[in-house]
Amino acid sequence: MASSGRKRVPYFFVWRKRRSCSHSKRKDRKKYPAINIVGVRNGYFDESENQTIVKEIASTKPDILFVAFSSPMKEYWISEHLLDLNVPFVMGVGGSFDVLAGKTKRAPRWMQKFGLEWFYRFIQEPRRMWKRYIVGNLKFVIYTYQTREK
Repeated sequence: MASSGRKRVPYFFVWRKRRSCSHSKRKDRKKYPAINIVGVRNGYFDESENQTIVKEIASTKPDILFVAFSSPMKEYWISEHLLDLNVPFVMGVGGSFDVLAGKTKRAPRWMQKFGLEWFYRFIQEPRRMWKRYIVGNLKFVIYTYQTREK
């Protein structure tokens, strides 16, 4: 974002949390004063609003759209609306904005280095993350084992 601010690349952010949305936008503008944020939208909407939101995003003509929903919601939403958004670069960023906004801590460097950031997140929010990491990972391992070449 630092280098794109000098080029005035237009960004649009879609957050899942209401508070992170405005807080992170203020921090981004402070850290990157030249950043060109053409739109910010919280992710609290239901399916009936999808087309209105897609039109809102497309009308601002961003070059980059970051979608901060949880997995797999962001992947489904992006896939469903990608063509109508008409944005050259769309990326699902999960909880990255919560980290930028200072609402969620990143794992220590050593955990990042060894690929354990997921475990750090699990320890921070076990009630919310247990299903994703325990059930989801187990399903993945079983599926991978069942579909391997024999």
